[in-house]
Amino acid sequence: MTLVSSYLDYVRTVRRYSPLTVSSYGSVLEDFCSFIADGYEGELSDDVLLESLNVNVLRDYQVSLLDERGISARSVGLHLSVLSGFCRFLVRESMLKSNPVKLVPRPRQERKLPVFYKKEAMQAYFDATQEYASESMLQPLEESSDRKYAVKLYRRRLNRAVISTLYSLGIRRSELLLMRLGDVDFSRKVVKIHGKGDKTREIPLVSSLSKELFLYLKAVEVMVEGERSLSDMFFVTERGRALYPVYVDRLVKSEFGQFKAFSLRKSPHVLRHTVATELLDEGADLNSIKEMLGHSSLAATQVYTHNSIAKLKSIYESAHPRAKNGGKNGD
Repeated sequence: MTLVSSYLDYVRTVRRYSPLTVSSYGSVLEDFCSFIADGYEGELSDDVLLESLNVNVLRDYQVSLLDERGISARSVGLHLSVLSGFCRFLVRESMLKSNPVKLVPRPRQERKLPVFYKKEAMQAYFDATQEYASESMLQPLEESSDRKYAVKLYRRRLNRAVISTLYSLGIRRSELLLMRLGDVDFSRKVVKIHGKGDKTREIPLVSSLSKELFLYLKAVEVMVEGERSLSDMFFVTERGRALYPVYVDRLVKSEFGQFKAFSLRKSPHVLRHTVATELLDEGADLNSIKEMLGHSSLAATQVYTHNSIAKLKSIYESAHPRAKNGGKNGD
């Protein structure tokens, strides 16, 4: 087993990283090995890899990513983070004396504010799709003898349920895909979420979402034959198969693409930004939002305060007497 495969096995089995994260780490390490291999003949060995994990080579790699390949500063920073984790693993295994990535300055990157959908846009979507979440839609699904028509009805209900869940719970796409039947406790009205690093948290299940998810499961019973266990995936296709990342991305684009109000990038993560921003605007404290989102530090949650400050400035400039009068006193 090579050093790279040993590390990937470590993050998969010991750190319990998601398959998507492990795959991403593998791609970065493979890319770095290809960069090193350009200067050597024959197959790249572990000894050559260890020799190449030094400040000079790492800086050359960083320059190659930035200048020659035009990769963004943010992505280069992620590459270096993966390499840093790999080096820490090698230090623990006594393969390296120290972590050389610590001595490589990260490229400066502009900090972008999270984008979010307007409340009016979200309300317009939920109003227009309300029938897909209603109990009345179950009857035509149950009575339909036309499989294609039944699939069409089911997908509408599934799409609406996915959007509602992402928006109500503020969870990541990966967390949605990991939800199982046993994670939704309708009696306690909470949802257990499996987050990054195999961490779990519970998020309150509001009544409207609870009812919608319950009716969604009724639709699943109609479409999917056989009993399902608590370990089965919560969101499934009409054939009972688990959803996957690209499926969810396309679902969000398809749903929001029908509304002109959604002019921003249409993705599951923007829904996460949206609920965080709305909670902050409504007076929720940062620590509560942090716990709901599953952030490891408060700093990651504080970025949403910038949006609220921008909103406050707008209100100030349009409503405050001093702002309206150009800063002058008077009637």
